[in-house]
Amino acid sequence: MNVRQAREGDAEAICDIYNPIIRHSTITFTTVERRVDAVKDDIRARGPAFQVLENETEVLGFATFGPFRSGPGYARTAEHSIHLAASLRGRGMGRVLMERLEQVAIEQGIHVLVAGISGSNPAAVAFHEAVGFDVVGRLPEVGFKAGAYLDLVLMQKILRPRPDGAPDTRGQPG
Repeated sequence: MNVRQAREGDAEAICDIYNPIIRHSTITFTTVERRVDAVKDDIRARGPAFQVLENETEVLGFATFGPFRSGPGYARTAEHSIHLAASLRGRGMGRVLMERLEQVAIEQGIHVLVAGISGSNPAAVAFHEAVGFDVVGRLPEVGFKAGAYLDLVLMQKILRPRPDGAPDTRGQPG
């Protein structure tokens, strides 16, 4: 497995990973599937802040970050998204992808990464806790999808670069 910066040619594979999640789950609150051209725009706009996980033949996951909120006071805070092909979930590959995304965030001067996670996705909460994120809030019933109101769990990780440039690993196992 290899993690690298996304290229426009990855857009279709990214849609193939993300659109079934949009269509068949409450992991994301959106109901609007991603279009290849819109993903290409995101890849161009985000540059290194859009990473993919690949094997020798295909893209199997992606992680990206963008602005958390508008305004200069939030410029050092970003919200991220990470998704893997179903066959890779629970096998440690998300950790590899997140480590690279955090490196890029630090390089770009990001101090805090935020995750907004569906309350119907306890595996994502557990994953984020395992990679050093803390639950900082829960917004009850702010999402609506599949005929149900859904909670939003807010998590964050403060990125503190160590003197050697590696991300702070406080609270992470091992």
